[in-house]
Amino acid sequence: MLNFDFTEEQLMIQQSARDYAQRELIKDVIERDTRAIFPTQHVKVLTELGFMGMMTNTKYDGGGMDTVSYVLALEEISKVDSSVAVIISVNNSLVCYEIEEFGTEEQKEKFLKPLARGEKLGAFLLSEPEAGSDATSQRTIAIDMGDHYLVNGVKNWITNGNSASTYILIAQTNKEKGHKGINALIVDRNAPGITLGPHEDKMGMRSSDTHSVMFADVKVPKENRLGDEGMGFKIAMKTLEGGRIGIAAQALGIAQGAYERALKYSKERKAFGTEIINHQAIAFKLAEMHTRIEAAKYFTLKSAWLKDQGRPYGTASAMAKYWAAETAMYVTTEAVQIHGGYGYVKEYHVERLMRDAKLTQIYEGTSEIQQIIIARAIMND
Repeated sequence: MLNFDFTEEQLMIQQSARDYAQRELIKDVIERDTRAIFPTQHVKVLTELGFMGMMTNTKYDGGGMDTVSYVLALEEISKVDSSVAVIISVNNSLVCYEIEEFGTEEQKEKFLKPLARGEKLGAFLLSEPEAGSDATSQRTIAIDMGDHYLVNGVKNWITNGNSASTYILIAQTNKEKGHKGINALIVDRNAPGITLGPHEDKMGMRSSDTHSVMFADVKVPKENRLGDEGMGFKIAMKTLEGGRIGIAAQALGIAQGAYERALKYSKERKAFGTEIINHQAIAFKLAEMHTRIEAAKYFTLKSAWLKDQGRPYGTASAMAKYWAAETAMYVTTEAVQIHGGYGYVKEYHVERLMRDAKLTQIYEGTSEIQQIIIARAIMND
Protein backbone atom coordinates (compact mmCIF):
# COMPACT_ATOMS: atom_id res chain seq x y z
CA MET A 1 0.00 0.00 0.00
CA LEU A 2 1.21 3.49 -0.85
CA ASN A 3 2.50 5.15 2.32
CA PHE A 4 2.39 8.93 2.58
CA ASP A 5 4.55 9.02 5.71
CA PHE A 6 8.03 10.18 4.72
CA THR A 7 11.04 8.71 6.48
CA GLU A 8 13.37 10.84 8.54
CA GLU A 9 16.00 10.59 5.79
CA GLN A 10 13.53 11.69 3.11
CA LEU A 11 12.50 14.69 5.21
CA MET A 12 16.13 15.63 5.77
CA ILE A 13 16.80 15.57 2.02
CA GLN A 14 13.69 17.66 1.40
CA GLN A 15 14.76 20.20 4.05
CA SER A 16 18.29 20.38 2.68
CA ALA A 17 16.99 21.16 -0.82
CA ARG A 18 14.47 23.67 0.55
CA ASP A 19 17.07 25.48 2.63
CA TYR A 20 19.48 25.86 -0.25
CA ALA A 21 16.80 26.95 -2.72
CA GLN A 22 15.20 29.51 -0.40
CA ARG A 23 18.51 30.82 0.92
CA GLU A 24 20.86 30.75 -2.09
CA LEU A 25 19.09 30.05 -5.40
CA ILE A 26 16.63 32.88 -4.82
CA LYS A 27 19.42 35.48 -4.63
CA ASP A 28 20.37 35.50 -8.30
CA VAL A 29 17.56 33.59 -10.00
CA ILE A 30 16.16 36.68 -11.76
CA GLU A 31 19.57 37.77 -13.03
CA ARG A 32 20.46 34.29 -14.26
CA ASP A 33 17.10 34.00 -16.01
CA THR A 34 17.39 37.44 -17.61
CA ARG A 35 20.96 36.95 -18.83
CA ALA A 36 20.73 33.18 -19.43
CA ILE A 37 23.68 32.46 -17.11
CA PHE A 38 24.53 28.84 -16.37
CA PRO A 39 24.44 28.24 -12.57
CA THR A 40 28.01 26.95 -12.29
CA GLN A 41 28.52 27.79 -8.63
CA HIS A 42 25.12 26.41 -7.61
CA VAL A 43 25.80 23.13 -9.42
CA LYS A 44 29.12 22.89 -7.57
CA VAL A 45 27.46 23.34 -4.18
CA LEU A 46 24.60 20.97 -5.00
CA THR A 47 27.22 18.42 -6.02
CA GLU A 48 28.83 18.78 -2.61
CA LEU A 49 25.40 18.30 -1.04
CA GLY A 50 25.02 15.03 -2.95
CA PHE A 51 22.24 15.89 -5.39
CA MET A 52 23.94 15.18 -8.74
CA GLY A 53 24.02 11.39 -8.34
CA MET A 54 21.54 11.00 -5.53
CA MET A 55 19.81 7.84 -6.84
CA THR A 56 22.96 6.04 -7.97
CA ASN A 57 24.07 3.11 -5.84
CA THR A 58 26.74 3.93 -3.26
CA LYS A 59 28.82 1.19 -4.89
CA TYR A 60 29.31 3.63 -7.77
CA ASP A 61 29.86 6.67 -5.54
CA GLY A 62 26.24 7.83 -5.64
CA GLY A 63 23.94 8.79 -2.81
CA GLY A 64 21.93 5.55 -2.85
CA MET A 65 18.71 7.48 -2.25
CA ASP A 66 15.24 6.43 -3.36
CA THR A 67 13.04 8.02 -6.01
CA VAL A 68 10.69 9.59 -3.46
CA SER A 69 13.64 11.51 -1.98
CA TYR A 70 14.56 12.60 -5.50
CA VAL A 71 11.03 13.92 -6.10
CA LEU A 72 11.00 15.83 -2.81
CA ALA A 73 14.35 17.45 -3.60
CA LEU A 74 13.45 18.43 -7.17
CA GLU A 75 10.14 19.88 -6.04
CA GLU A 76 11.82 22.17 -3.50
CA ILE A 77 14.46 23.35 -5.96
CA SER A 78 11.86 23.92 -8.70
CA LYS A 79 9.79 26.14 -6.43
CA VAL A 80 12.60 28.65 -6.87
CA ASP A 81 14.52 27.68 -10.01
CA SER A 82 13.61 24.82 -12.32
CA SER A 83 16.63 25.61 -14.52
CA VAL A 84 18.82 24.18 -11.77
CA ALA A 85 16.37 21.33 -11.21
CA VAL A 86 16.53 20.21 -14.85
CA ILE A 87 20.34 20.04 -14.69
CA ILE A 88 20.04 17.71 -11.69
CA SER A 89 17.23 15.76 -13.35
CA VAL A 90 19.10 15.07 -16.60
CA ASN A 91 22.23 13.93 -14.77
CA ASN A 92 20.27 11.64 -12.43
CA SER A 93 17.35 10.31 -14.47
CA LEU A 94 18.69 10.23 -18.01
CA VAL A 95 22.43 9.68 -17.66
CA CYS A 96 23.39 8.05 -14.35
CA TYR A 97 20.33 5.79 -14.42
CA GLU A 98 20.96 4.68 -17.98
CA ILE A 99 24.58 3.70 -17.36
CA GLU A 100 23.80 2.01 -14.04
CA GLU A 101 20.86 0.08 -15.46
CA PHE A 102 22.29 -0.95 -18.83
CA GLY A 103 26.06 -0.46 -18.63
CA THR A 104 28.85 -2.98 -18.05
CA GLU A 105 30.92 -2.90 -14.88
CA GLU A 106 33.74 -1.34 -16.88
CA GLN A 107 31.44 1.42 -18.14
CA LYS A 108 30.18 2.07 -14.62
CA GLU A 109 33.71 2.39 -13.28
CA LYS A 110 34.84 4.65 -16.10
CA PHE A 111 31.77 6.81 -16.73
CA LEU A 112 29.19 6.42 -13.96
CA LYS A 113 31.36 7.10 -10.94
CA PRO A 114 32.57 10.56 -12.07
CA LEU A 115 28.98 11.45 -13.02
CA ALA A 116 27.57 10.27 -9.69
CA ARG A 117 30.23 12.22 -7.81
CA GLY A 118 29.38 15.30 -9.84
CA GLU A 119 32.92 15.58 -11.18
CA LYS A 120 31.41 15.33 -14.64
CA LEU A 121 28.02 16.34 -15.97
CA GLY A 122 25.97 14.31 -18.42
CA ALA A 123 23.61 15.00 -21.31
CA PHE A 124 21.08 12.80 -23.13
CA LEU A 125 21.01 13.17 -26.92
CA LEU A 126 17.77 11.86 -28.41
CA SER A 127 15.84 14.66 -30.15
CA GLU A 128 16.67 15.68 -33.70
CA PRO A 129 15.39 18.38 -36.06
CA GLU A 130 13.02 15.82 -37.61
CA ALA A 131 12.76 13.32 -34.75
CA GLY A 132 11.18 14.83 -31.65
CA SER A 133 8.03 13.05 -30.53
CA ASP A 134 8.66 10.39 -33.20
CA ALA A 135 11.87 9.08 -31.67
CA THR A 136 11.96 6.09 -34.04
CA SER A 137 12.87 8.39 -36.95
CA GLN A 138 16.52 8.79 -36.00
CA ARG A 139 18.66 10.28 -38.77
CA THR A 140 21.89 10.46 -36.79
CA ILE A 141 23.87 7.49 -38.08
CA ALA A 142 26.37 5.35 -36.17
CA ILE A 143 28.06 3.17 -38.80
CA ASP A 144 29.58 -0.06 -37.49
CA MET A 145 33.27 0.06 -38.41
CA GLY A 146 34.32 -3.09 -36.57
CA ASP A 147 36.03 -1.84 -33.42
CA HIS A 148 34.21 1.50 -33.39
CA TYR A 149 31.17 3.39 -34.68
CA LEU A 150 31.46 6.38 -37.01
CA VAL A 151 28.81 8.93 -36.08
CA ASN A 152 27.31 11.62 -38.31
CA GLY A 153 24.21 13.72 -37.66
CA VAL A 154 22.59 16.46 -35.61
CA LYS A 155 20.89 16.42 -32.22
CA ASN A 156 18.97 19.39 -30.91
CA TRP A 157 17.35 20.78 -27.74
CA ILE A 158 20.14 19.19 -25.70
CA THR A 159 20.07 20.21 -22.03
CA ASN A 160 23.62 20.50 -20.62
CA GLY A 161 24.80 20.42 -24.24
CA ASN A 162 27.78 22.68 -23.58
CA SER A 163 28.40 22.03 -19.89
CA ALA A 164 28.33 18.22 -20.08
CA SER A 165 31.49 16.12 -20.36
CA THR A 166 29.65 12.86 -21.11
CA TYR A 167 26.97 12.37 -23.75
CA ILE A 168 24.61 9.44 -24.11
CA LEU A 169 23.78 9.40 -27.81
CA ILE A 170 20.89 7.58 -29.47
CA ALA A 171 21.72 6.83 -33.11
CA GLN A 172 20.65 4.59 -35.98
CA THR A 173 23.03 1.80 -37.03
CA ASN A 174 20.77 -0.36 -39.19
CA LYS A 175 17.94 1.51 -40.94
CA GLU A 176 16.40 -1.70 -42.30
CA LYS A 177 15.68 -2.86 -38.75
CA GLY A 178 13.89 0.37 -37.82
CA HIS A 179 13.76 0.96 -34.07
CA LYS A 180 15.55 -2.38 -33.55
CA GLY A 181 18.57 -1.00 -35.39
CA ILE A 182 19.16 1.89 -32.95
CA ASN A 183 22.06 1.99 -30.47
CA ALA A 184 22.83 3.95 -27.30
CA LEU A 185 26.44 5.12 -27.15
CA ILE A 186 28.48 6.85 -24.45
CA VAL A 187 30.38 9.67 -26.14
CA ASP A 188 33.14 11.96 -24.89
CA ARG A 189 31.95 15.54 -25.36
CA ASN A 190 35.47 16.54 -26.46
CA ALA A 191 35.84 13.86 -29.14
CA PRO A 192 37.12 15.20 -32.49
CA GLY A 193 34.28 16.05 -34.88
CA ILE A 194 31.78 17.32 -32.31
CA THR A 195 30.65 20.94 -32.64
CA LEU A 196 27.88 22.89 -30.95
CA GLY A 197 25.25 25.21 -32.32
CA PRO A 198 24.63 28.54 -30.60
CA HIS A 199 23.09 28.72 -27.13
CA GLU A 200 19.32 28.54 -27.59
CA ASP A 201 17.58 31.76 -26.52
CA LYS A 202 14.67 30.10 -24.75
CA MET A 203 11.39 31.47 -23.37
CA GLY A 204 11.86 29.70 -20.04
CA MET A 205 14.39 27.71 -18.00
CA ARG A 206 16.88 30.16 -19.41
CA SER A 207 19.62 29.43 -16.88
CA SER A 208 20.13 25.89 -18.22
CA ASP A 209 22.23 25.62 -21.37
CA THR A 210 20.54 24.17 -24.44
CA HIS A 211 22.34 23.55 -27.72
CA SER A 212 22.27 21.62 -30.94
CA VAL A 213 25.13 19.12 -31.19
CA MET A 214 26.65 18.22 -34.56
CA PHE A 215 28.63 15.04 -35.28
CA ALA A 216 31.01 14.80 -38.25
CA ASP A 217 32.84 11.46 -38.54
CA VAL A 218 33.05 11.08 -34.76
CA LYS A 219 34.68 7.82 -33.69
CA VAL A 220 33.03 6.07 -30.72
CA PRO A 221 34.70 2.89 -29.40
CA LYS A 222 32.57 -0.25 -29.54
CA GLU A 223 33.03 -0.75 -25.81
CA ASN A 224 31.05 2.46 -25.27
CA ARG A 225 27.80 0.91 -26.50
CA LEU A 226 25.16 0.41 -23.84
CA GLY A 227 23.46 -2.97 -23.99
CA ASP A 228 23.40 -5.35 -26.92
CA GLU A 229 23.42 -4.30 -30.56
CA GLY A 230 20.08 -2.70 -31.50
CA MET A 231 18.88 -2.13 -27.93
CA GLY A 232 19.23 1.65 -28.06
CA PHE A 233 15.59 2.54 -28.62
CA LYS A 234 14.39 0.19 -25.88
CA ILE A 235 17.00 1.66 -23.52
CA ALA A 236 15.95 5.22 -24.37
CA MET A 237 12.25 4.53 -23.81
CA LYS A 238 12.90 2.80 -20.49
CA THR A 239 15.08 5.71 -19.42
CA LEU A 240 12.37 8.22 -20.29
CA GLU A 241 9.89 6.36 -18.07
CA GLY A 242 11.97 7.41 -15.08
CA GLY A 243 12.76 10.79 -16.61
CA ARG A 244 9.06 11.61 -16.62
CA ILE A 245 9.02 11.34 -12.83
CA GLY A 246 11.72 14.01 -12.66
CA ILE A 247 9.80 16.33 -14.98
CA ALA A 248 6.62 15.76 -12.98
CA ALA A 249 8.52 16.75 -9.83
CA GLN A 250 9.79 19.89 -11.55
CA ALA A 251 6.29 20.82 -12.73
CA LEU A 252 4.92 20.15 -9.26
CA GLY A 253 7.53 22.45 -7.74
CA ILE A 254 6.85 25.22 -10.26
CA ALA A 255 3.13 25.01 -9.51
CA GLN A 256 3.66 24.92 -5.76
CA GLY A 257 6.05 27.87 -5.88
CA ALA A 258 3.59 29.96 -7.89
CA TYR A 259 0.69 28.98 -5.64
CA GLU A 260 2.58 29.92 -2.46
CA ARG A 261 3.43 33.33 -3.90
CA ALA A 262 -0.15 33.91 -5.05
CA LEU A 263 -1.52 32.89 -1.65
CA LYS A 264 0.86 35.22 0.18
CA TYR A 265 0.11 38.11 -2.17
CA SER A 266 -3.66 37.61 -1.88
CA LYS A 267 -3.42 37.89 1.92
CA GLU A 268 -1.52 41.17 1.68
CA ARG A 269 -3.05 42.97 -1.31
CA LYS A 270 -6.22 44.94 -0.57
CA ALA A 271 -9.00 45.92 -2.95
CA PHE A 272 -12.45 47.26 -2.22
CA GLY A 273 -11.64 47.57 1.45
CA THR A 274 -10.38 44.07 2.20
CA GLU A 275 -7.61 41.60 1.37
CA ILE A 276 -8.30 40.11 -2.06
CA ILE A 277 -8.36 36.56 -0.69
CA ASN A 278 -11.69 37.52 0.88
CA HIS A 279 -13.17 38.02 -2.59
CA GLN A 280 -14.76 34.83 -3.80
CA ALA A 281 -13.29 35.22 -7.30
CA ILE A 282 -9.78 34.99 -5.86
CA ALA A 283 -10.59 32.42 -3.16
CA PHE A 284 -12.04 30.05 -5.75
CA LYS A 285 -8.96 30.43 -7.94
CA LEU A 286 -6.73 29.48 -5.01
CA ALA A 287 -8.98 26.54 -4.12
CA GLU A 288 -8.75 25.20 -7.67
CA MET A 289 -4.98 25.72 -7.78
CA HIS A 290 -4.46 23.94 -4.47
CA THR A 291 -6.67 20.99 -5.45
CA ARG A 292 -4.91 20.46 -8.77
CA ILE A 293 -1.52 20.60 -7.04
CA GLU A 294 -2.57 17.98 -4.50
CA ALA A 295 -3.65 15.67 -7.32
CA ALA A 296 -0.33 16.25 -9.13
CA LYS A 297 1.53 15.49 -5.90
CA TYR A 298 -0.32 12.19 -5.55
CA PHE A 299 0.39 11.12 -9.13
CA THR A 300 4.06 12.05 -8.84
CA LEU A 301 4.68 10.35 -5.51
CA LYS A 302 2.77 7.26 -6.62
CA SER A 303 4.97 6.85 -9.70
CA ALA A 304 8.10 7.35 -7.58
CA TRP A 305 6.87 4.84 -5.01
CA LEU A 306 6.11 2.25 -7.70
CA LYS A 307 9.63 2.64 -9.09
CA ASP A 308 11.12 2.22 -5.63
CA GLN A 309 9.04 -0.93 -5.11
CA GLY A 310 10.36 -2.44 -8.33
CA ARG A 311 6.88 -2.44 -9.84
CA PRO A 312 5.86 -1.28 -13.35
CA TYR A 313 5.65 2.52 -13.37
CA GLY A 314 5.59 3.57 -17.04
CA THR A 315 1.90 4.44 -17.20
CA ALA A 316 1.95 6.03 -13.74
CA SER A 317 4.90 8.24 -14.68
CA ALA A 318 3.12 9.30 -17.89
CA MET A 319 0.03 10.25 -15.85
CA ALA A 320 2.21 12.13 -13.35
CA LYS A 321 4.10 14.02 -16.05
CA TYR A 322 0.92 14.86 -17.96
CA TRP A 323 -1.11 16.06 -14.99
CA ALA A 324 1.73 17.89 -13.23
CA ALA A 325 2.71 19.74 -16.41
CA GLU A 326 -0.86 20.77 -17.17
CA THR A 327 -1.26 21.82 -13.54
CA ALA A 328 1.93 23.89 -13.62
CA MET A 329 0.72 25.79 -16.67
CA TYR A 330 -2.73 26.37 -15.16
CA VAL A 331 -1.49 27.38 -11.71
CA THR A 332 1.24 29.75 -12.92
CA THR A 333 -1.17 31.48 -15.31
CA GLU A 334 -3.65 31.99 -12.47
CA ALA A 335 -0.85 33.18 -10.18
CA VAL A 336 0.02 35.92 -12.68
CA GLN A 337 -3.67 36.84 -12.88
CA ILE A 338 -4.00 37.07 -9.09
CA HIS A 339 -0.96 39.36 -8.96
CA GLY A 340 -2.49 41.57 -11.65
CA GLY A 341 0.00 44.06 -13.10
CA TYR A 342 2.63 43.02 -10.58
CA GLY A 343 2.48 39.48 -11.94
CA TYR A 344 3.70 40.76 -15.29
CA VAL A 345 7.03 42.01 -13.97
CA LYS A 346 10.12 39.98 -13.04
CA GLU A 347 10.35 41.16 -9.43
CA TYR A 348 7.40 39.03 -8.33
CA HIS A 349 8.76 35.80 -9.90
CA VAL A 350 5.44 34.39 -11.14
CA GLU A 351 5.93 35.47 -14.78
CA ARG A 352 9.18 33.47 -14.82
CA LEU A 353 7.48 30.46 -13.24
CA MET A 354 4.81 30.66 -15.96
CA ARG A 355 7.45 30.70 -18.69
CA ASP A 356 9.24 27.76 -17.06
CA ALA A 357 5.98 25.81 -16.72
CA LYS A 358 5.40 25.78 -20.47
CA LEU A 359 8.45 23.63 -21.12
CA THR A 360 7.21 20.88 -18.81
CA GLN A 361 4.36 20.33 -21.29
CA ILE A 362 6.90 19.84 -24.09
CA TYR A 363 10.19 18.18 -23.15
CA GLU A 364 10.81 14.51 -22.41
CA GLY A 365 7.54 13.74 -24.17
CA THR A 366 4.83 16.32 -24.83
CA SER A 367 1.52 16.22 -23.00
CA GLU A 368 0.03 14.69 -26.14
CA ILE A 369 2.60 11.88 -26.11
CA GLN A 370 1.77 11.18 -22.46
CA GLN A 371 -1.90 10.91 -23.43
CA ILE A 372 -0.98 8.40 -26.13
CA ILE A 373 0.94 6.30 -23.57
CA ILE A 374 -1.98 6.43 -21.12
CA ALA A 375 -4.52 5.63 -23.86
CA ARG A 376 -2.52 2.60 -25.02
CA ALA A 377 -2.37 1.33 -21.45
CA ILE A 378 -6.15 1.68 -21.14
CA MET A 379 -6.73 -0.17 -24.43
CA ASN A 380 -4.49 -3.02 -23.33
CA ASP A 381 -6.18 -3.49 -19.94
